[in-house]
Amino acid sequence: MKKVWRLFSVLILATVLIGILAACSGTTGGSSKVSVGIVLPTKDEPRWVQDEQRFKDAISESDYTTEILFSQGSSAKEKENVETLLNKGIEVLIIAPHDGAAAGSAVEAAKKEGVTVISYDRLITETDAVDYYVTFDSLAVGAAQAQYLVDSAQGTNVPLYLYAGASSDNNAYLFFEGAWKVLQPKIADGTFVIANSSEAEALKDKQDLTRDELGKILGQVTTNWDPSEAINKAQTHLTAAGADLKGDIAILAPNDGTARSIADVFGSDSDISSFVVTGQDAEKASIQYIIDGKQSMTVFKDVRTLVADAIGMAIEVLDGKTPETTGTYNNGKVDVKAKQTDVIVVDQENVKQELIDSKYYEASEFTGL
Repeated sequence: MKKVWRLFSVLILATVLIGILAACSGTTGGSSKVSVGIVLPTKDEPRWVQDEQRFKDAISESDYTTEILFSQGSSAKEKENVETLLNKGIEVLIIAPHDGAAAGSAVEAAKKEGVTVISYDRLITETDAVDYYVTFDSLAVGAAQAQYLVDSAQGTNVPLYLYAGASSDNNAYLFFEGAWKVLQPKIADGTFVIANSSEAEALKDKQDLTRDELGKILGQVTTNWDPSEAINKAQTHLTAAGADLKGDIAILAPNDGTARSIADVFGSDSDISSFVVTGQDAEKASIQYIIDGKQSMTVFKDVRTLVADAIGMAIEVLDGKTPETTGTYNNGKVDVKAKQTDVIVVDQENVKQELIDSKYYEASEFTGL
């Protein structure tokens, strides 16, 4: 009887130990620690979907792990995503905010947990909870778009249609500011005449605009980065435009998605003889538009470099090192240390060299090259 009881006791003990081990194993597997949390604004734009895969590829070469979440244009979802990643023990947060100011509360929660915050591509504003900013030179992007319009202009009184990104995105201000500094002298000397913004018209003699002044113009010409909204704005502007604001025109479009939409609207108006339209991001669909002559240019921001810079910075932090930076951006609260990446203007003349020969895209992805 004693032997039976002893055997029974051993079996019970073994069962308990197995249960404890299984429970421990299940806990570890169910909430495995994530080194770097990444939050991107939306899956509805090709740019961010491409970034997702590039981030995965970049960190796969290290010993660290990542999880990538999308906010789908919602600041509330963005904050929820950050909280989810904090619960997984992240040490570094890379975040491209949907709304630069609204993202402040999310990153402040991360900083309280001792997490290093890297603002990615878009600057998080009005908070001191941002450690680093990885970006393209946004002023240079706008300046490049504007310079292309200036170089393409022929004669005087060329109707100029202005469009911008979302007022909630600090980059939209920077892009437009960079463009305005180049365009304003050519508006003042009569090369261009503003076609669709009374606020811009009222400020046409002023090259350096305040944030509030930029905001007034953006309030009239914002697309909210939404191609559908860009279509509606373009249709409204063309309907209101007289014959003197048609013919050969220039269009400042903030990115490729809006550029294609605006180009389709202007291209369908028989009173538009020709148009030059800018873009940004080198989206595949816009590269085909450029090849086909339906979009004039795009500002190529090699996201491969930007992703590599962001992941490289995160790994340096995880390794206990101090990342290298190349400048600072004031976010309304502090000067944020930044690492900048150069931009390249792409049009029909150099599209093959910059995007095909560099292996960014494959030639087979396009027709008419």
